[in-house]
Amino acid sequence: MSASMPSQDPSATAPGQAPENAIEISGLRKTYAASGSDAAKEALKGVDLAIPAGSVFGLLGPNGAGKSTLINILAGLVLKSAGKVSIWGFDQDKNPRQSRASIGVMPQELNLDAFFTPRGSLDVQAGLYGVPRSQRRTEEILEFVGLADKADAYARSLSGGMRRRLLLGKALVHQPQVLVLDEPTAGVDIELRQMLWTNIRRLNKEQGTTIILTTHYLEEAEEMCDEIAIINHGEVIAQDSTSALLSRLDQKSLAITSAKPADLPPPPPGMKAERRDDGSFLFTYSPAETGPDAIFATLASHGITIADVTSVEPHLEDVFLSLTKPT
Repeated sequence: MSASMPSQDPSATAPGQAPENAIEISGLRKTYAASGSDAAKEALKGVDLAIPAGSVFGLLGPNGAGKSTLINILAGLVLKSAGKVSIWGFDQDKNPRQSRASIGVMPQELNLDAFFTPRGSLDVQAGLYGVPRSQRRTEEILEFVGLADKADAYARSLSGGMRRRLLLGKALVHQPQVLVLDEPTAGVDIELRQMLWTNIRRLNKEQGTTIILTTHYLEEAEEMCDEIAIINHGEVIAQDSTSALLSRLDQKSLAITSAKPADLPPPPPGMKAERRDDGSFLFTYSPAETGPDAIFATLASHGITIADVTSVEPHLEDVFLSLTKPT
């Protein structure tokens, strides 16, 4: 992708105009009506959510948790059953056009017309949003997403990675203040993933674009997001800064390397122990219940001399699994 940046209408980001929250949701519900043999399904159960303006916000959850329904409601593709949605200060019911114009969505599905070129796709998308020809930034966006040299190639000839770049470009044609990325790196190679995140960071830092990210690559969310909300069974079960979420987990791990080859000893009560691929022992415990002294005592009782000790910090995946596991 090119290093050039698509310019943004100064009036859209003038100082003092940005609201405190880019998205405000209260009491949001969605029930899909019964169909055939399928019973009615309540996909969202009174979601309350505030997404700070200018943040990179992670929206995480297992499959079927309600993320796609929430995104589609924000995008205006699905009608809510109840509740209030405000995008960039515009109530979705009272100001539907303004709220829709404030958000761009890069969908997970590669929904491109095979017979349009990237240039044609961006022009058509801009027209759908009512962007006058004099204000369209088609060439800038093509350069930004790294498709300037493919501007006149049919979309059907583009690789999967290039098609994802084009989806990002289509989401940017109307200069939205909020950009939703729905599984943006699913199935793409490492190089493209890095390019994508470099440009997304620049959009956020230099233009103040609020980024909403859904991903199953939790290491990406941990690295990219300032704040995260976790949805499960149609409800927000956690929302906090990334660092605060990581600190919630009452769990610590120590990796122990023995001086000589040794069998994995049984863990002290209340702990778990496993041998890692590098041969070291990993002991996991709750600091509220026990401490590392019990580990050292166990190792000593089995005649194991310690060569190295490393603290292993919890990851977002650990927090996610602890919050979403079936009860």
